Amino acid sequence: MKKLVSAILVLLSVSIYAHTINYDSQVLRHWSIVKEHRFVDGSFSMLKNGVVFIEDADNKLVSFPIVTLSQADQHYVLQKQALVKQINTLSSRNEASSLVGFYLKLCGMVLLLILAGIGLFRFVDRCKFRYVAPVFFMGVLLTFYSFTRKALTTTDPEFINAAFVPFVPNVATSWDNTYFYVDSKGIPDHTMMVGISNHGWQQQVPIPQCYIGNNHWSIPLNPVVANAPIAIDNIHFTRGAIAIAANGVPIFNYHTNTGVDSYLDGQLDNYGGHCGRGDDYHYHIAPLHLYTLGQTTTNLPCAFALDGYAVYGSVEPDGSAMVPLDTNHGHYGSDGVYHYHGTASAPYMIGNFVGQVTEDATYQLIPQAAAHPVRTENWTPLSGSLITSCVANANNNGYNLAYTLNGVPGYGTNFSWSGTNYSFNYVTPSATTTQNYNGFNQCTVPLSNSQFAKNTDIVLHPNPTKDYVHIQLGKDLNANDIKSVVIYTLKGSIVLKYEGFKTDIDLKSLASGTYIVSLQIGLKHIDKKIIVE
Repeated sequence: MKKLVSAILVLLSVSIYAHTINYDSQVLRHWSIVKEHRFVDGSFSMLKNGVVFIEDADNKLVSFPIVTLSQADQHYVLQKQALVKQINTLSSRNEASSLVGFYLKLCGMVLLLILAGIGLFRFVDRCKFRYVAPVFFMGVLLTFYSFTRKALTTTDPEFINAAFVPFVPNVATSWDNTYFYVDSKGIPDHTMMVGISNHGWQQQVPIPQCYIGNNHWSIPLNPVVANAPIAIDNIHFTRGAIAIAANGVPIFNYHTNTGVDSYLDGQLDNYGGHCGRGDDYHYHIAPLHLYTLGQTTTNLPCAFALDGYAVYGSVEPDGSAMVPLDTNHGHYGSDGVYHYHGTASAPYMIGNFVGQVTEDATYQLIPQAAAHPVRTENWTPLSGSLITSCVANANNNGYNLAYTLNGVPGYGTNFSWSGTNYSFNYVTPSATTTQNYNGFNQCTVPLSNSQFAKNTDIVLHPNPTKDYVHIQLGKDLNANDIKSVVIYTLKGSIVLKYEGFKTDIDLKSLASGTYIVSLQIGLKHIDKKIIVE
């Protein structure tokens, strides 16, 4: 049945599987918005409450009431939605079946314990019963514990934060009651691209992305164990990230869009990464090099899956030898919480998502951050190439990438940016061709030394607001503790700053948008988000 469903999904899919975040070689649909007399090129994302969400060619999510679309587009949406419903229904049935199995096992165990108790009471000598009974009841408690320990899923955000702290200022973190958020530019502190052969290189280069603000990475703080884990295979999650490394680099499914192992096929660099068609750098295997390079310690996760569970290296968090892995490529720890392990062989990090996740119609996990492509060419693999170096330029506003072609050196792609202008020099031994593109302004990771407060007693109200914000301190703080109050944009620019504490702040000068209100307490910052309407 599973093979049949997979085959149906492949036949019905109208998109070509991608290798990048929100940007791929799929054929975009030409949508007709009849009532507005205009057209939009994009891919179907979802249908919700009568509204169709479309990811356009610029990776922006646009929405239209379904009744405003042409009849052909409405029919197409309903077909896609029926397919999604079919997948969810199948998953629900599997979960229900698993749940029934769980309760049958539990009832069977209870019945056996009752029979064992009756036998113990009837046949054990009364003098010995007082010694045997405690052992029996301890066994009962341990048995029931084995059925309930998997419910321990709530994650302390301070635990997640500890994994990312070694990589400040390349990452910034924050959280609310639902998600832990990671801001980054997706660029690591190691050499990129070197070692990629003609099998994998599609002539991409690493352009820093803006995984910032509302486009940040989201890790669930209250993960729920799925009764029917979804596989990380050549069907599911072939688009977008499945995890975020502790250094802020996204991690993708290790399968390519053709179903092959990207690592074994020579498509990755020396650290298990490369750039997709959006010129976005990402890994395809577990970032175990974060341990070998000494950038983090083995007691901390090297990554977090986007279902909310941690990824460790070749040893357990306490330093002991790695416990045998299950089919999901992990196991429950001594604390009763599940975690994955990275290994040098497939599936490298995650076999199946243990936590409940949502997969959209394009086989991408959501919520998902998005990369923003600058170049529009549909590059193809360059036969006979081998990338030999990729270094930042002298002005630190671009990279110089060199490669050999059929063993001949002197080839490269040197690129840089200034504002929204991106300049690419395509170098060969005989000539250099320059091409300019209009892209996005490079951003900065906000508040590189920020530590989001676990103390949630600090309240900003009203929020959202139009004219002002009132800062209400928690019971453990007073005004004299606050050294400064600073308001930043999501790109890290300071728009308002006050020395000492200020209770009420006038916001009339700010444009509509989301900002970060940062209170400095000693060497620590407490950050809160506020929306100005």
